[in-house]
Amino acid sequence: MGDSTGFLRIPNIERLADFDVAWPVDRRLLSAGMTGVLRVRNEQQNLPWSLPGLLRACDRVVLVDNQSDDDTVGAAWRVAAAAGLADRLEVVAYPHAVSRCGADHLATNPRSVHSLAHFYNWAFSKVRTTYSLKWDGDMVLTPEGIRLVADLSWQLQGVEAVVRMHRHPLYVESERVGYLDTGTWDNEEYAYPMGTRWLHHKAFDWELRLSPQSTPTMGLPQGICLEIKHLAGDEFGHWTEPGRFRAQRNRRKAREWEVFHALCAGVVPEGVVRVESPDTRHVVEFVAEEWLPAVPRPIARPPG
Repeated sequence: MGDSTGFLRIPNIERLADFDVAWPVDRRLLSAGMTGVLRVRNEQQNLPWSLPGLLRACDRVVLVDNQSDDDTVGAAWRVAAAAGLADRLEVVAYPHAVSRCGADHLATNPRSVHSLAHFYNWAFSKVRTTYSLKWDGDMVLTPEGIRLVADLSWQLQGVEAVVRMHRHPLYVESERVGYLDTGTWDNEEYAYPMGTRWLHHKAFDWELRLSPQSTPTMGLPQGICLEIKHLAGDEFGHWTEPGRFRAQRNRRKAREWEVFHALCAGVVPEGVVRVESPDTRHVVEFVAEEWLPAVPRPIARPPG
């Protein structure tokens, strides 16, 4: 139930008042538009590619920093300023350790500040527009993707729909060489209306933002978003037991585990394409701005 101020209050079991969720109930409290919610931890390396496009595509971006020990926050402000869009950026801190996906998450009370579900609800409660866009610090929009997401801000006004989007993993070996996986099917929900019918709940391995069955969905075309994965990085540190991606619900993560470790061993799996950028271009920039826009569709196909 909403209180007299028009917000649903969700307390945490630690009784930390600043980290209770105040979720807007009355849509009349919200402005028309789209807010990108970027939850990050140690994403300084990726923000120069991921943040500018998101700032251009959204009316506002809320960056939620979760205990970064690099210069993520400073990098975010520098990138936004260089793009001339610092007025669209808001940065907030979430100073609590969040349970890793998998068994750690499953064992955590969903009302704890350490729960993924509570963390997500707190982060998205900062949205003051009628729509929100879930985003990660390693996701990069192509020029077409920027235009499409920007158009959603006005196309979705007056309706309540969920928007799905495919992201294409790019495994970065060096500044000039990457491997794009065309064998991953990931048509995930990213844009949601704001309202109490679209809260995050605890699922088996991670949080899940539920929608009423009557909510219509729409899908954006393939080739508008890539996801950076550094072969020299720890891509699975936020999982409790990353080597056990066997269940049906972890099909995408199992594929990522397989491709990542194969490439580290010098083997290119079926469905993975080696991309080398020109001398003057970083491979992330090249794939986002030239390679993905030019490749024939469909890029990925459903399993089976």
